[in-house]
Amino acid sequence: MRNKIAVKLFLAIAVALLTFSLLVVSSFGYLFNKHVIMTRQKDMEERAERIAQALGDSRDQWLLFQKHRAEEAEKGEKRGLESNKYQGPNVPPMQGPRAIGFNAVLRFLGSSAAEDVWIIDEHHYLEITGKDRTSKPPSFLAKELPPEAEKVVKQVLQGENTTTHGFSEMLKVPTLTVGVPVRDKDEKIIGAVLIHAPVSGMDVAVHETNRILLMCGGIALLVAFLLAVGFALRLTKPLKKMQQTAEIMADGDYNVRCNIRQHDEVGELGTALDSLGEKLLIASKESAKLDKLRKDFIANISHELRTPVTVIRGSLEALIDKVITTPEKIDEYYQQMLSETLFLQRLINDLLDLSRLQNTDFKIEMARINLCEVLGDVVHSGLRLGRDKNINVVLQEDKHCYTLEGDYGRLRQMLMVFVDNGIKFSPENSTVEIELKDRLLTVTDHGTGVEAEALPHIFDRFYKVRNERNKTGTGLGLAIAREIAQRHGMKVHMESRPNIETKVVIDLPPAEEQTEKV
Repeated sequence: MRNKIAVKLFLAIAVALLTFSLLVVSSFGYLFNKHVIMTRQKDMEERAERIAQALGDSRDQWLLFQKHRAEEAEKGEKRGLESNKYQGPNVPPMQGPRAIGFNAVLRFLGSSAAEDVWIIDEHHYLEITGKDRTSKPPSFLAKELPPEAEKVVKQVLQGENTTTHGFSEMLKVPTLTVGVPVRDKDEKIIGAVLIHAPVSGMDVAVHETNRILLMCGGIALLVAFLLAVGFALRLTKPLKKMQQTAEIMADGDYNVRCNIRQHDEVGELGTALDSLGEKLLIASKESAKLDKLRKDFIANISHELRTPVTVIRGSLEALIDKVITTPEKIDEYYQQMLSETLFLQRLINDLLDLSRLQNTDFKIEMARINLCEVLGDVVHSGLRLGRDKNINVVLQEDKHCYTLEGDYGRLRQMLMVFVDNGIKFSPENSTVEIELKDRLLTVTDHGTGVEAEALPHIFDRFYKVRNERNKTGTGLGLAIAREIAQRHGMKVHMESRPNIETKVVIDLPPAEEQTEKV
């Protein structure tokens, strides 16, 4: 499946959105239901308190109601009626000052629209307004209310504001009941107000709200899913581009770039991939350069070996075939073979030296030495080399001690390469100067020199000036000298004015401080 990351990302976002939506809907439904009930309960409490306040302020009407109730009870006893017996729902509501006073209060407060409002005195006389206007005798509450409802009435008459669902069984529907005590001006409890409201109306409002919420949430989820798809595709697009770039790089084309410019982790990954491409391109060019050097090396070494081997073979064949018979010629051929053998030996030794020096694992013997002593040794050897051409080797130094960490033998070998070349290319009766000044060491001769176009390659392996004076050169001396200089932290370059002056300049590392012996 293509775009696996996009699919996984979309599924992750979808699951997160669905989980979030379910949590929001369920928590909202629960909290909204609680909010509706609490709001309705608070409203009912305020209405009940207003009714209780109005009834408390109408104490005279309340006392008249009690007196009328007592008279009615006394008359009932005289007629032989059963006192406090409930006569059923068809008994007409009580008339007189009591009913007129309470109903007037309810109408004044605008509370007659409530489902049920019960007004109870401290003797459990009951007045019901709303849908069920029924008067109940004093024994009704004590005998016929459910135990939980009776408990609520007692709590209200004891002065507690109470909220309960205890009247639901009696009223045949789920009901929220709020009870508030009625107090007179002396804060004496003279009755109670109970307001009943069916819960079904609240449930309908909650269900309708949840339905609207689900519908809006569904539309929002659909839009969110579409946005998630677009976001997932947008996020995976640069990843796909990086994949294609990596595949092209894997095929060997390091010029390709993904060119992703984003200020995030994906952008950093794209930048890293482009940086990798740059490094791979450089490494590829270096590899190609090294491969070319390897091929050139093989070609050069083959050429350098072919000539002496050919000469030796030809001389041996001439001697074996008796082509040369005179002693003088035989000696000449032997001398030629010895010369070519010495050249081969020197070439092999130079190759071994260069190979060792270029190998970073090859350790040279570093020790604390005085460079001035090495220079003195080189001067003595140079004088012997220049004796045949009457070339003088002169040393000029601004100090007699330049201490550093180095390999005495390798440094001498490096300097002898420069001095030997200076003697080789200098005319007779000339001078080769060695000068140490500050941190610069120079070897100067006044021979044929090096052309400007050859200077950049003078330290390359097997590169040598093709002239009569350099027939015995291997083309490795200057390459070896440069490797020795680099191993000692030195920089070396050559300056030349042909037939006037050629100078090898060596930048030395700082001299170490001398410690006096006590």
